[in-house]
Amino acid sequence: MQNPLITVPRLVALRQRRDITLLDVRFGGPGSSGGREQYLAGHIPGAVLVDMDTALASPDTGPGGRHPLPRPEAFEAAMRAAGVSNDRTVVIYDDWRSMAAARAWWLLQHHGHGGALVLDGGLGAWLSAGLPVEQGNVSPAPGNFRLGNNPSSAALDADGAAALASTGVLLDARPEDRFRGVGETVDPVAGHIPGARSLPALELADERGFLLPAGELRKRFEAAGAGEGGVGVYCGSGIQAAHVALAALVAGLPLPALYPGSWSDWITDPARPIATGA
Repeated sequence: MQNPLITVPRLVALRQRRDITLLDVRFGGPGSSGGREQYLAGHIPGAVLVDMDTALASPDTGPGGRHPLPRPEAFEAAMRAAGVSNDRTVVIYDDWRSMAAARAWWLLQHHGHGGALVLDGGLGAWLSAGLPVEQGNVSPAPGNFRLGNNPSSAALDADGAAALASTGVLLDARPEDRFRGVGETVDPVAGHIPGARSLPALELADERGFLLPAGELRKRFEAAGAGEGGVGVYCGSGIQAAHVALAALVAGLPLPALYPGSWSDWITDPARPIATGA
């Protein structure tokens, strides 16, 4: 797979040469200032707002976690409404170290779109370059996006995640204190999947929101035991896990399998084991 990142200068040049689809996926998650009000107040010109809870996740709760994957047909419809077409490059950004953008990117490539990219540094990088924003809503012409027949990345269920923790490497993308079962403020049960290893997604980007250099990312994956194959990743609800998958590609590693339901799905079955500590 190609490097999934695009820089601001490259985005500016790309916009001058060809039509692209821009998606703004800011949302009110941890550490984000996003949401519809922020989008209307200022976004990259031409960007279409895509809502995490209705377009990038299913409204169902319970088994499947807090952000279960959207039904394929619902995702297809949401992407078409946002102007996404299979033959047009899609550039995605947010204001939260590309966490939400990675979720949209993962879904697009999982369903067969080969031209989805994440803006490195997000909206902050665009603003820091002194580039303009526009206000108000963008209503694009509908796209023709169609789901691919063969998903290009693996999605794990709870059993698959447990098996990978035993036979390969299962990475936990949450902050380390939550992995250890200390200071849990999001889910009702603290701890991690037995056998998992900690690799916090928030530590794979710098304070400005740019992913770390490829060589540094690779060192961090290798330090967690994640090499060339047999790797999966989860987090609290599947969003930060997608960011780790994104970082793996930037590091030149194979795309890890993703457990979309993640910890918030794992704990819905009290029979599943729980580990705490380092």
